[in-house]
Amino acid sequence: MFVGIIYCLLTSLIREPQRRRFHAVMVGGAGAAYLSGGGFGVWELPAVALMTYVAYRGLDSWTFIGIGWLLHTAWDLVHHLKGNPILPFYHDSSMACALCDPVIALWCFRGGPSLIALVRGWFGPGRTTDHAHGGASATS
Repeated sequence: MFVGIIYCLLTSLIREPQRRRFHAVMVGGAGAAYLSGGGFGVWELPAVALMTYVAYRGLDSWTFIGIGWLLHTAWDLVHHLKGNPILPFYHDSSMACALCDPVIALWCFRGGPSLIALVRGWFGPGRTTDHAHGGASATS
């Protein structure tokens, strides 16, 4: 989960519309991540085809990118249960990915807003900490 937050934070550095396009490419790559392992044989191919379609639609839609991350979450869980992890040298890598991907999906369903801008808004100009009342207050 923490990795998903860091991923969203770092990719917030990419300006729109390039941020959405970057995420579409990433979700397409995530869809092909299990292909070389072949844990489900020929069934890996339709999964990759579906993720490729979703990634393509994601070039113009944050919603499709979010759907792609949720599809990848499901594929992570199936591979974890079968014992065929995304990283063969790390047994729980598919489960770790399944915990991370929904965080990214939720962010995408929100339109992939810049978390950097959000944090700056919380702590930017015009905000100070009011120690007497234990909270933040506007100074304007």
